[in-house]
Amino acid sequence: MRTSPSGQQPSLITAITASLLLVIVGAVSACAPIGPFTGPLGGAKPATAASATTNLSTPAADSPAAKPSPQPSRVSGGAQREAPTGRAAATTSPLYRVRGVSSSSRCAAGGIREGSASSYRMFMTRITRCLDRVWKARLTAAGLPFSRPALRFTTTTKVTSPCGRWPAKAAGFYCSTNRTIYIGVLREALSNPYPINHAQFMAHEYGHHVQKLMGVMDYYGRSVWNARLSTKLAFSRRLELQADCLGSAFLRQVSTDLSVEQADWDSIIEWVTANGHKNWIRNDHGRGRSQAYWMQRGFEVGSPSACNTWSASTGTVS
Repeated sequence: MRTSPSGQQPSLITAITASLLLVIVGAVSACAPIGPFTGPLGGAKPATAASATTNLSTPAADSPAAKPSPQPSRVSGGAQREAPTGRAAATTSPLYRVRGVSSSSRCAAGGIREGSASSYRMFMTRITRCLDRVWKARLTAAGLPFSRPALRFTTTTKVTSPCGRWPAKAAGFYCSTNRTIYIGVLREALSNPYPINHAQFMAHEYGHHVQKLMGVMDYYGRSVWNARLSTKLAFSRRLELQADCLGSAFLRQVSTDLSVEQADWDSIIEWVTANGHKNWIRNDHGRGRSQAYWMQRGFEVGSPSACNTWSASTGTVS
């Protein structure tokens, strides 16, 4: 629990409500093919924070109609095998068999000084390096290829990516076409120096990159291509809830260095259960209880083995 600059200890619920919060992030991307994955800006109360601009009708920048070539992956002992593609990439990924705490789980990210753009950039860059180390170890153990995402900071939302324009009132997004995480160094984010919130935000966006490396993004893109709205929303929920779980699993791995105390986490889960869905009117991210369920699974287990939303019952991804 951090103290405010005045020396008063703030309520964690208040801190979360005022911040860009735990990344109940992302909308479907035009590249995936439905729009960039975004997180609501800090500063707005969750009930009034603008959701990501979901475009469920825009065609993909990269047509998913063509079946991607299988990618060879290396397993223990140096043997080569093809990484799963299609539905198997989502439902039976070898990443789900990776358990335990990664040996690369230390994360000396430091803190954030309120109002300091350089401090915010440094913190988010360090968190990304931690994510690189943890997910490289995880994916390599699963026999899947690893590559780092690009990270781009910007002080304006007047940015165009291969996935389209910056979504209105969004803190950042992941574009799968160029494998880049875009982060806004914006006033609302700088006014909320709570590391756990910003770490979860980045971890969720990085979770979408992990999904790209798993082959989940390609499966998702082909599945929602020209699909009816209800199908698109159902797939979007499984995609976003998995990113919630993957992000929370990372947080558990680095919880000592980031000072994520159990009481703080319990307060976060309670808040998300009651309020997490309020940003997403179309229910493309899951209801609050679903978000909390997958975040809790990821944090309790601390590994991607907890995060198979694609084989989960409908009730847990509603």
